[in-house]
Amino acid sequence: MDKFWLKSYPEGVPHTVDPEQFRSLNQLLEDSFKKNATRPFSVCMDRWMSYGELDELSCAMGAWLQGQGLEPGARVAIMLPNIPQFAVTMAGILRAGYTCVNVNPLYTARELEHQLKDSGATAIVILENFATTLEEVIDRTPIKHVVVASMGDLLGFWYGRWITFAVRHLAKMVPAYKLPLANGRTVTPFKQVMTEGMGKALKPSQTNLDSVAFLQYTGGTTGLSKGAVLTHRNIVAAVLQAEAWFTPALRRIGDVSKTNGIAALPLYHIFALTLCLLAMRWGSHLTLIPNPRDFGQFIEVLKKRPFHMLPAVNTLFNALLQHPQIKSVDFSSLCVSQAGGMAASEGTAKHWLEVTGSPMIEGWGMSETCAIGTNNPVLNREFTGTIGLPLPGIEIAIKDDDGKSLPPGESGEICIKGPQVMTGYYRQPEENEKAFTVDGFMRTGDIGIMDANGYTKIVDRKKDMIIVSGFNVFPNELENVISLCPGVVECAAIGIADDKQGEAIKVFVVKNDPTLTEEALGEYCRQNLTGYKRPKYIEFRDDLPKTNVGKILRRELRATP
Repeated sequence: MDKFWLKSYPEGVPHTVDPEQFRSLNQLLEDSFKKNATRPFSVCMDRWMSYGELDELSCAMGAWLQGQGLEPGARVAIMLPNIPQFAVTMAGILRAGYTCVNVNPLYTARELEHQLKDSGATAIVILENFATTLEEVIDRTPIKHVVVASMGDLLGFWYGRWITFAVRHLAKMVPAYKLPLANGRTVTPFKQVMTEGMGKALKPSQTNLDSVAFLQYTGGTTGLSKGAVLTHRNIVAAVLQAEAWFTPALRRIGDVSKTNGIAALPLYHIFALTLCLLAMRWGSHLTLIPNPRDFGQFIEVLKKRPFHMLPAVNTLFNALLQHPQIKSVDFSSLCVSQAGGMAASEGTAKHWLEVTGSPMIEGWGMSETCAIGTNNPVLNREFTGTIGLPLPGIEIAIKDDDGKSLPPGESGEICIKGPQVMTGYYRQPEENEKAFTVDGFMRTGDIGIMDANGYTKIVDRKKDMIIVSGFNVFPNELENVISLCPGVVECAAIGIADDKQGEAIKVFVVKNDPTLTEEALGEYCRQNLTGYKRPKYIEFRDDLPKTNVGKILRRELRATP
């Protein structure tokens, strides 16, 4: 395949990466833990954890899990927010030779039951705040061992006890629960696991690059979620690809190990997870934000010390921009404002640059690709409106419905091949058959156009296309245009049944200008959109339904009466 996009690569960025330099992801982590033992790994609520502590505590977690008799490759679920226990648990599971199953802490009982049953997880590490959800379903799952963490477990003796007390009794954020101990099930406090694990030796695992590291479940915004099988090779490749691409932006720091990355996106999500592992590779540190919805507190954390990487979805950038205290933050050290997880809008990007001086760098990836796929060059000073170039070692092909590759400039499905692409969906042979082309590319479901320089622009998701009088209308295009209208904060476009046109366009809008009317917005659309792309219906709302990582749920809007 002609990788013509390589001519557009920034100087010094390698064309490929070599995951074979490591025996497994475990070696990459352990090398970093030893090399950076005295360096800080994370800070949460002003309490620091070093790489040496992460090494010791994850060893204890791994040794304890091995002591429960789990078979090699056993699946262990992690249902934790962005607190220090997450990295300890994740690294412990991997080092013990098991597979991590990341679980959204805000899952409903139905969603949790599906993921635990589908993955076959036999152990789970869960924050006590969410234990009541587990209680509802645990008897219908394979779970045999439960580790219950409290918010303050790793925040120091006195301060940690105070935080746990405050969360339980003042904020009342821990609903009463009782996990049944039937059939030999164990329920053990996180602190007890640490104490018992410290007295055990972590046995070497037989993990290699082809072992499964994560079952990373898709967002599940349409139907039941599926587990993407991500091997150690996939994850190592993704970390090395991210390292190759992002390092140029951090050269002005002088030493990437001094990077402070903001972890506001949930670590169970592939976007934040991959950047967390990149931090471990660099020996840099993360600022953990347990509750990014508390924007006032979030901004107070940003004001405390210089930060260099801020990954976020468009809605998170937008929410920060709307906060009255945003201009009190010093953004002078910010090297990368990385946008991903959903389409970035030009309106948000323009406002972000005005306020922070840092351009939003848009990229694209999926759970199935370890969040790595394409990215704009990180030294860009302007928003391109594209998802950028394929990263090192990745091939992108634009294909038609028959799997034929299309030339630059033609619209088709974005298909991807590379060392970071999943091996398939867990126990889903029929889905796997549909997911890959005969020449080994994974079908993404995104429709895009690649230009002659290798930059790809997403037109939209196949399933979100609106057909108006036989014309294809892509919601992302409408949303991008409408987001630039003065007074619009964010918006979402859907198609609704229409007797005359087949479908008509309806736009849901959140505004920050009370004088903006349907008539004024309609006139703006008439000036900026061709006839069949103009919304027939406009509805103003206070907010839009979103997933926990900030993706707008168009399906919920479609279900609106």
